[in-house]
Amino acid sequence: MQFTQNLGLVGGQTVKVIIVVCPGQGAQTPAFLDPWLSESSFREQLEAISEGVEIDLVAHGTTSDAETIRDTAVAQPLIVAAGILTLGALFADGRRTKITGVAGHSVGETTAAIAAEILTEADGMALVRERGAAMADAATLADTGMSAVIGADESELLARLLELGLEPANFNGGGQVVVAGERAALAALAENPPSRSRVIPLQVAGAFHTRHMASALPRLRAAASETAIAIADPSLRIWSNNSGQEVSSGAAFIDLLVSQVSSPVRWDRTMNALAAAGVTGLIEIAPAGALIGLAKRGLKGIPTVAVKTPDDLAAAFDMIDRTP
Repeated sequence: MQFTQNLGLVGGQTVKVIIVVCPGQGAQTPAFLDPWLSESSFREQLEAISEGVEIDLVAHGTTSDAETIRDTAVAQPLIVAAGILTLGALFADGRRTKITGVAGHSVGETTAAIAAEILTEADGMALVRERGAAMADAATLADTGMSAVIGADESELLARLLELGLEPANFNGGGQVVVAGERAALAALAENPPSRSRVIPLQVAGAFHTRHMASALPRLRAAASETAIAIADPSLRIWSNNSGQEVSSGAAFIDLLVSQVSSPVRWDRTMNALAAAGVTGLIEIAPAGALIGLAKRGLKGIPTVAVKTPDDLAAAFDMIDRTP
């Protein structure tokens, strides 16, 4: 899909529509927070977050190995905490008022909810700690995993998944669908994939966003109840992975965030909604890269910035501050 310079026109005037996107699980890599924590302010902030959730996120962001940070109970709080660090820097000096909206992929929806002030940082971290732990427990109930399927005809792929007892977990757009289920069935899919497609096993610890996560829902609903956390309506526009819809109620957004644990992520529809909103620039916060890659295929022609390290903030500031 190719977009033109007509995007962002209101009353004949060009209007910037800058969207911040927040990555999901799998974006983390060993030592990805090293460049951030070389600055004392970021290290002190992460130390405080670590103390709040009783997880050593400083160690996990700097010295823990790939297998350790693959653990869902570690990965999810780590990713959201990295997002909080980035958002603090990105939104400083009045730049938050120049941001149109936010969206998150999977656990990145928790980061997006914090950015939109639906959740406080403390409540967002408390919720993601429970989400990660509940999903990690659910993943122990069966030998499951996930694979990315690239280039398949969607109808052919869905029929093949039905035959194998697998499920689509992420519709990522740009010809990529992540599927999930029992590892034996994933191996069978890789041996006999849909025509003209590639099947790539992913290094994740379970079949997220499928029926295999149903046992996590009661625990997550309890953690997301209004008696456990404070929920406010969003102060920035925010889009859900449920069907790509924009959500104006904080409570409704959190309900969708919870139910998403056992239903597919529709990032393809989220990107379509961002296009319909007239997006003129996309900024992905740390650990950045994956969503920008999808945008280059699904939102062709839209300028993007991946904020992987503090050195990337200058490019993001330029996108935000630049005159249309």
